[in-house]
Amino acid sequence: MSFFETLQLSTTRERDSLLANELVKTALSGEATTDLYVAFLQQAYHHVRHTTPLLMAAGSRVPAEKEWLRDALAEYIEEELGHQEWVLNDIAACGYDKEKARQSTPNRATELMVAYAYHVIDRVNPVGFFGMVHVLEGTSVTMADSAAALIQEATGLPDHAFSYLRSHGALDVEHVKFFENLMNRVNDEADQQIILHCARNFYHLYADVYRSVEAYQARSLVLENVA
Repeated sequence: MSFFETLQLSTTRERDSLLANELVKTALSGEATTDLYVAFLQQAYHHVRHTTPLLMAAGSRVPAEKEWLRDALAEYIEEELGHQEWVLNDIAACGYDKEKARQSTPNRATELMVAYAYHVIDRVNPVGFFGMVHVLEGTSVTMADSAAALIQEATGLPDHAFSYLRSHGALDVEHVKFFENLMNRVNDEADQQIILHCARNFYHLYADVYRSVEAYQARSLVLENVA
């Protein structure tokens, strides 16, 4: 069994638990409101804006003998630059104030997930960051397109309000294949174990982010009427 297959199989319970989350159920049942969707995007912004800094931090700590991993992280940086602005633009397309979203405070669960990512890179093993990549990319490909279609149907929002979700949906399959090939090159047992450990933790942390999203949070982002 390849390491990627091991990673998939060993995190089945955690992945199933995440996909059974109430926020996911609401989105996939066609019952999401615009407020709930924007509240989700607000938290997405607060972790997506750290993606490039985290990739840079991980790349700077990869040892010389694993230069191929640093090269892979550099490719990820190229792909991820500016994605936080996509999220903010989606918020604006929903009729909310993206600058208020930019200046808002993340939910505790979001802050803790990001903090754990920095901790793993700084204090444990930078390779553990791939556990987060596995969770975020794998989850997106599994449900992003379906969620976007059902949320749009329920809310009537325009196509350009879904650039973040749709860019991380089926079109992201190539990224998952890239990740699969990359993980299958990881043959150091200690690196494999930390990736597995971190992936399990990130599934729990990301589920907590979902649980923290409440529709009322979007009300703070409503555009003020100017007379």
